Amino acid sequence: MDDPGSTVPRRQLGRYLRELRENAYVTVTAAARELEWSAPRIWRYETGQVSMHPNDVAAMCRVYGASPETIETMRALARETKAHGWWHSYGEAIKDWFKLYVGLEAAATRIRHYEANLVPGLLQTVEYMAELIATDQPQMGEQQRQAKVDVRLRRQRLLARAVPRAPRLDVILSEAVLRRPLRDRAAMARQLESLLVSSRQHNISIRVLPFDAGLVRWAQSGTFTMLDFPSDVREPEPTTIYMDGPCGAVYLDKTHEIEIYEDAWRSLGERALSADESRELIAAMAKEMTDGA
Repeated sequence: MDDPGSTVPRRQLGRYLRELRENAYVTVTAAARELEWSAPRIWRYETGQVSMHPNDVAAMCRVYGASPETIETMRALARETKAHGWWHSYGEAIKDWFKLYVGLEAAATRIRHYEANLVPGLLQTVEYMAELIATDQPQMGEQQRQAKVDVRLRRQRLLARAVPRAPRLDVILSEAVLRRPLRDRAAMARQLESLLVSSRQHNISIRVLPFDAGLVRWAQSGTFTMLDFPSDVREPEPTTIYMDGPCGAVYLDKTHEIEIYEDAWRSLGERALSADESRELIAAMAKEMTDGA
């Protein structure tokens, strides 16, 4: 079983520390000055980007006037964040900001993904991955490229795991994703056929947003992922919205942010083809790619 790692306790700890600081009316700048740290260091801690030493947690808590009981609780949570998931062993093959996402993905019970441009990483074939990586980073050596492919394949294993139960994956793809071919059209046909196979798995839904669907609400949001976490726990992790680009990522989990993206997801769902209609379109596109190869 893959260890979902330290990500969730790390984020919980960061959220608690942020709440302690805000309730004490201490700004990030003031906290950094008192602790003789940089402001970005506190930000990384509060957003769960890195694990924390229990002594550093205690120092922050003391600045915020926390009780001895709270300090001990925070120290215990900090010890949990020292665990490492499988993704840490891949070093530079995974950017630091993406390691946080991989940990959250591994801990999620449901993953909702709207994709405007590419086949999502969890559903890519090796051929699709290889061309995408080579296109984005042509200067990269073969060994580095293979490491990136290995990371993506390892991520895909979570969809078939037995313990903990595999997450539900709900994907809505813009029709453009299907019609944007690889250089090897036969390889693109195989990618589309792979989508058909995946769409028949019990925990995977793939729907297509057709060109003629019209505008959806919050269309300017572009591609995004929504991660839902177990709700039957004492301190449930909030739904998290994730978006990334070549230089970094954004993580959103405030109530009003979640509401906007829930609204966007509902709008996409209202306009997307049904699962069966989507399979018909994907199959037709696969045939077209095969005939044109």
